[in-house]
Amino acid sequence: MMDSKNNLQKSTLEQFDNYKTLISSEIELIQRILEIRQNFSGSDDVGRLIEPIMRRIIQIRSEKLVIEKSLCLF
Repeated sequence: MMDSKNNLQKSTLEQFDNYKTLISSEIELIQRILEIRQNFSGSDDVGRLIEPIMRRIIQIRSEKLVIEKSLCLF
């Protein structure tokens, strides 16, 4: 019984660590987008450069939502 509880706690901690990593990644990618917009303002390449980053941010938000539901964070 104690092993089961310890495994659950370990799993919860791992999920929370993953959640924190996702938040950090999301923030970093948003900052990168802001830098690109600043450095390439007026350029036609901005959209092309930002698109893959935006896709990854959307994916991160989806992954975060799964963890939020699992850990009842909302």
